[in-house]
Amino acid sequence: MNILHMKYAVEVARLGSLNKAAETLMIAQPNISRSIKELEADLGITIFKRSAKGMVLTPDGEEFMDYARDILHRIDKIEQSYRDGSHKKRKFSISVPRACYISAAMAEFSKSIGDAPVEIYYKETNSKKTIQKLLENEYKLGIIRYSDSYDKYYKDMLEEKGLSYELVAEFSYVLIMSKDNPLAEKERITYEDLSEYIEIAHADPYVPTLSMSKVFREELPDKVNQRIFVFERASQFDLLSENPKTFMWVSPASQKILDRYDLVQRVCEGNKKVYRDVIIYHKGYKLTKLDKDFITALCNARREFIK
Repeated sequence: MNILHMKYAVEVARLGSLNKAAETLMIAQPNISRSIKELEADLGITIFKRSAKGMVLTPDGEEFMDYARDILHRIDKIEQSYRDGSHKKRKFSISVPRACYISAAMAEFSKSIGDAPVEIYYKETNSKKTIQKLLENEYKLGIIRYSDSYDKYYKDMLEEKGLSYELVAEFSYVLIMSKDNPLAEKERITYEDLSEYIEIAHADPYVPTLSMSKVFREELPDKVNQRIFVFERASQFDLLSENPKTFMWVSPASQKILDRYDLVQRVCEGNKKVYRDVIIYHKGYKLTKLDKDFITALCNARREFIK
């Protein structure tokens, strides 16, 4: 299949006319017409049908155009990359859950990247989107979080999708709240104590095989009557530090983070649920030096935050 013929076809589809495409491309109209016929013969489909309105895509043509535009876009990116030298840049990408120890690891990792050109992509989201980003090859590494009761579901799913996995951390959630929160003075906090306060919660949990409503019921205690759902870690800290009626369930935080926002960390009596953070990547993927440096920083942060 000739890439040039593909470019002609995409331009004809965009303009809906052989004559207009010929003018734009500065090529004789019969040459474009002949190129499209050769392309159709190579593929064994009819891409266009002529009508009073011009050149109209057939159903096969519409499907072909989706592929063609994507291919041409990728070719443009490759050409641009080699023209401006960006292909020489080292790249690192990871999609993770929202966690103090992971963001601390990212901060330490950023200090070790040196002076060579580099591009780093760091995204905080839920497990479903992290897996999706890896499968679509938008990110090379991911960290997913799930309750240990769903360990088999996740491992089966990761195996099925061809993803390697390795345990990073195992922990129970703790409570964080303002130093001015009345609960901060209590030696023992129970689920009943929390019912009078406002819970800050992330709005996008995900568990395989379960509906979102059931996930919310399992992950969030029913006795809390008021919740504020957030997506950004920055807004959660602002709410917690400014409103002494709020609290949040989180993976263990460092004293540095707590002091920065005038927060305290407490254990809730009766909270026995264990969560796992697992690093994932495609089977056969060879970890780069940047990947290994981040994993080292991650392990160091885990030892500091999760006792």
